Amino acid sequence: MQFDPKILEMLRVQLSRDGGHLIIRSAAGVDETSEYSFGIEEEYFLADRKTLDVATQTPNDLFEAASWSTGGQAMREMLQAQLEVATNVHIHANDAREELKFLRREVAAVAAQYGFAIMACGTHPTASWRYSQPSPKPRYEDMIEDLRTLGHRNMLCGMHVHVQLPDPERRFTLMRAMIPYLPLFIALSTSSPFWHANETGLKGYRLAAYDELPRTGLPELFGSRSEYEEYVAALVRSGVMPDESYVWWGMRPSSRHPTLELRAPDVCTRVDDAVAIASLYRTLSRYLYERPHLSEQVTNVDRAIAVENKWRAQRYGTNCIFATRDGPVEIRQMLSALLDDLSADAAALAVQRELEECKKILERGNSADAQLRVYRNSGRNLGEVNRWIAQATVAGQVEPSSWASNQEIV
Repeated sequence: MQFDPKILEMLRVQLSRDGGHLIIRSAAGVDETSEYSFGIEEEYFLADRKTLDVATQTPNDLFEAASWSTGGQAMREMLQAQLEVATNVHIHANDAREELKFLRREVAAVAAQYGFAIMACGTHPTASWRYSQPSPKPRYEDMIEDLRTLGHRNMLCGMHVHVQLPDPERRFTLMRAMIPYLPLFIALSTSSPFWHANETGLKGYRLAAYDELPRTGLPELFGSRSEYEEYVAALVRSGVMPDESYVWWGMRPSSRHPTLELRAPDVCTRVDDAVAIASLYRTLSRYLYERPHLSEQVTNVDRAIAVENKWRAQRYGTNCIFATRDGPVEIRQMLSALLDDLSADAAALAVQRELEECKKILERGNSADAQLRVYRNSGRNLGEVNRWIAQATVAGQVEPSSWASNQEIV
């Protein structure tokens, strides 16, 4: 596999010893179980490059070429209309940002060779799930056989963030402590206001559809790792699922890595939003991991309130007002107070800039807000929304106010 040395230098990456994989130099030589290192997974829609209609069938050659071009970091997802990328392990936020830009550019360039564009959004504004086809992999074909219509309706793209936390027991303690904060990550990331060519009235419709699947939503309030393992073992013994990777909560312990995986957010159209939200999750993970006693304060009442706030985050996004034991709290107030609490941890991880970017998401709006502005400014033209998403996915910060319909899709 040949890579341009100048590009590798610019991206601060190097080849593995066997020449088969890219390694981010910030993580090279770091123990794989290093606390608080992180990685990001993103899912994209594949759409016809000219019409931006979502794809129904996609060739294996496309994914083989994308995998080769990215050093094995691009792959199929459940439906043929989806493509997933996964970053390397990082300890510097800016390296994750540059790698995400690199991955988006590479898979976009490969997709273009086959007549497709990539679109980073939680739901494709004009797609119809009725025409979706499963990816030609036994795992996905078996899932469709089990889930039937619900599997075909999974025309949804999310972002997953892994944070490495070596102690398995403390990962479960952290999962319990993190439950009340999951609605905040949902609200910041919403990018799915449309479904089947209709304005849904929600900023984040993706989870409304995704939660039709079993084993989704917020994690159960397990008190220990052993309780979770008993739950998984019971479902596996009963033939409900093959293994724990079929637990699809908005946050879960990874079955393959020493990480706690955030799964609730929509995929972000803007790379900067993705890195900001991932950095907030990473910083909060550090804060809660080093204060295990805080998990004891999360009760069934707090989980029930978080379930309500999850809905509110899906409905209102960046304009959300959350319910608390003490009354309503605006999202800006909640985020500001949280960032004050996280200041020392943000400094330790050198992510102050990224956490400030979370405030900017609230100031200018996220992808759902941008999509709705394009929709209204264009006379409710969803074709223009599709074009904005496709352009902003690869080009970065394309503001709706400066968007012109004759802009070329990269």
